[in-house]
Amino acid sequence: MSDSYKDFCNAHMIEHRVCGVAYTINDFQPVICTHIGDQPLYYFDDEEIIEEEEALFDAEELGMLAHEVNALKEEILGFEDPATFVEERTMVAHTEFKENMEDLSFMNDFYLTPDMQKQRLENIMVMLSESRLASSYINIAEKYGVEIKMSEQVEKAFYDRRSGSIYVYPHMNMLDQLLLVSRELRRHWQHRQGALINPLRFTPENAILINRAQEADLVVSVIRVAWELQLAGKRDVWERVENSPLADLARAFAREAFLDFRTINNGTAGASVFEAWFLSERCRQKDKKIIQQMLADHNGYVFENDQSSYKVTTELIAALGEMPFGKNYLAQHAHVIMDDPIFIEVRDRSNANFLWFIKFERTFKEAEQELQSESDLSTHDVRHDLYNIKSQDKNNGITHTADIIQLFEHPQANRVTGKNQKVAGQGGKGADVIRFEHWSSGQ
Repeated sequence: MSDSYKDFCNAHMIEHRVCGVAYTINDFQPVICTHIGDQPLYYFDDEEIIEEEEALFDAEELGMLAHEVNALKEEILGFEDPATFVEERTMVAHTEFKENMEDLSFMNDFYLTPDMQKQRLENIMVMLSESRLASSYINIAEKYGVEIKMSEQVEKAFYDRRSGSIYVYPHMNMLDQLLLVSRELRRHWQHRQGALINPLRFTPENAILINRAQEADLVVSVIRVAWELQLAGKRDVWERVENSPLADLARAFAREAFLDFRTINNGTAGASVFEAWFLSERCRQKDKKIIQQMLADHNGYVFENDQSSYKVTTELIAALGEMPFGKNYLAQHAHVIMDDPIFIEVRDRSNANFLWFIKFERTFKEAEQELQSESDLSTHDVRHDLYNIKSQDKNNGITHTADIIQLFEHPQANRVTGKNQKVAGQGGKGADVIRFEHWSSGQ
């Protein structure tokens, strides 16, 4: 083997070597070869490690670590004695299962008797009366004779305007029933304020906005009632809201209320919840429902004029923000809501396409009806002239008449040559319509 080849091999090995580890003792190498492997090995003194660990943890943390170590030792002892360990774990499992069964309130709610349902409804009304806002809603409902009943004919809760009743599904969690009752009480308040108008009575763009605003206002009221109940000591209601899909809106309200409690009555906290509702994906769900209703029956629009529809929509949004006490939280923002894309824009492409189709079809039908009405008017005037119906001249007030006379021309009859026989018409000015009927030359 040549020296050049050895040099090439050594250079290749050095180039592709991962790493090399060598050891020394007090900077002294007692052996000829110090290469012991390609993995680094470090050895430290045990006393130094303990000192460093003690410096890293304080007394409290060391106590927590000691507690965890003792718990681990107990589990290890349990593993050494399988019978004892299984018995203890079985007892714990039974306890946790029992607690979970108690938390599953729908199992108990499903078997409520009518008397139990009535008692629960009374408890809900007592709890709601501890909220100032909900108490005002209850007083207004009692003033108009609105009854709150348990019914299995509704999915969750429903305010029936015709019968003047609020129906609540009985087989639900009590906290959910309380929040739903507060929502329907707010819906009744909207009715009495003139803000509970069917959105389909507006133009398509304003119908989308009004439907959104009505739903957002209900959520604002529910969150405010839950907050007031928390201040009254009913923290479980607010915890239910925080653990529900309304958690993001509840945080928006709590942020304003914590910074300044006056924002609850002056409308700032409610306006923040209203805006947060529009910024979420809830608009897409509500738009889909209202557009489906438009597609099912969208011929009942009352406001054909866009200007009148815009004005009424602005007034309706201001009415939605009215509260039994405190400041209206939407009145000062009504014009901004009508023009800001955050509130009026349909961001979902599918909903926007269907809305465009509805607007196009509505415009097409209006143009078709207009053309049909113009055609009917022209045909009506022609029929009046043909059947000798008098029409008043709007320009000079002169009455015109027309008489239809038939003149027969027969070979044996006297022929009229050079002149047409005329019969004078009746009235101030007359016009004679003469019809000549000729016999065929073969007769």
